[in-house]
Amino acid sequence: MTKLKTTIVFESGARIGPGKIALLESIRDTGSISAAARSMGMDYKRAWTLLESINQAFDTPVVLTSPGGTRGGGAQLTPFAVDLLERYRRIELRAAELAADDLSSLTAHARPEIGEKI
Repeated sequence: MTKLKTTIVFESGARIGPGKIALLESIRDTGSISAAARSMGMDYKRAWTLLESINQAFDTPVVLTSPGGTRGGGAQLTPFAVDLLERYRRIELRAAELAADDLSSLTAHARPEIGEKI
């Protein structure tokens, strides 16, 4: 299946794309950075690195954390992160809608398998 991947590159060089968006959605859904990382098959350190890169891209944090302990810790998205997700998904949808005919045309000429990813 042909699909369009959307990555937003800011003037600073910061990038927000499918992987970071998926991480934020997983944190939203699990309430935990470690659970989100596990569900995505990524280690906790990698998840923290991605979160830090998102936080450095904006002047507002994306995740609020509470320390672990006997009651366990947790993480939740900030209102800004919820807005970021909504805007990213809207941009992604609009781009896909605009590109649908061109993607279909290119797909008609694409080989079914190329043997390796380029």
